[in-house]
Amino acid sequence: MTIAYIAESAGVSIPTVSKVLNGKSGVSPGTRARVEELIDRYGYRRLSGANRSNVVELVFRELEHMWAVEIIRGVERVASKHRVGLMLSRLGLHDSPAPAWDDTVARRPNCVLSVAQLSEAERRQLEAKGIPFVVFDPTRELPDGVPFVGATNWSGGRAATRHLTELGHRRIAMISGPQDVLCCVARLDGYRSALQAAGLPADPDLVVHAQLTREDGHAAAHGLLTRPDRPTAIFAANDLLALGVYQAAREAGLRIPEDLSVVGFDDLPVVSWVDPPLTTVHQPLIEMAVAATELALTLGRGEPAPQTGLEIATTLTVRESTAPPKD
Repeated sequence: MTIAYIAESAGVSIPTVSKVLNGKSGVSPGTRARVEELIDRYGYRRLSGANRSNVVELVFRELEHMWAVEIIRGVERVASKHRVGLMLSRLGLHDSPAPAWDDTVARRPNCVLSVAQLSEAERRQLEAKGIPFVVFDPTRELPDGVPFVGATNWSGGRAATRHLTELGHRRIAMISGPQDVLCCVARLDGYRSALQAAGLPADPDLVVHAQLTREDGHAAAHGLLTRPDRPTAIFAANDLLALGVYQAAREAGLRIPEDLSVVGFDDLPVVSWVDPPLTTVHQPLIEMAVAATELALTLGRGEPAPQTGLEIATTLTVRESTAPPKD
């Protein structure tokens, strides 16, 4: 069986078949699917996994977020233990030019660990070249069977809000993340579940959606805190948003936690140093990265994975930014 025969059967050029075989872009999804079906039907021998390099490639879309360092630490720990090289790549968002991703596929790493998401086209490219991959903390729903590692975001959001209700707060706002990001949706659902369990109404006016940055947290909190019926507590969907809440509270002349309780999510190292230290949901980023890397290397060795999807438990870390409301 030759590439020429596959190309003739599919009604495409030989370079197009070569692109599919080597995981290159520049082929429409329909054509790629037709070529791959013929490859499977005729048993054309794809590139062997033995040709992959002894490197795990850690792929970020963006590296601006502070939690990237924690993820890198976890991946490096496992790579060092297994004497595997670690390569760090920043690809940009999905509308970025293709060559950076093409370079990743062409390097043929032992496995790829992608933070946030892989598009269907990117997954197809890796599969076509026999490169195993794991998605870390997926932002959107994945097809069944796609390996991933995440955290228990719903229970984390519920624990954060329950902590505030148990302190006696009744007007609890939430600064949530984008409405199409899975972890943010789950944290918001956990918030609503805790309010319901406490017999409190879920006031839609107390929920603000924002990008997961300190600047957006500041803007969202400013809007909440300038209301005549301002909340006595704010649960922020991540620590950067919570730091923005701190800034807005200072500008409004409010003291934390005497006038306003604040809870974050992630437990980045910096939040234990702010004044007052932040109560937050600990997302075990290093442990998640260790588990994801072990899973990726298992797949890279051609061994069956004990499970393709794994969620690691979050826990509430109570510090000094929360207290009972004054009245």
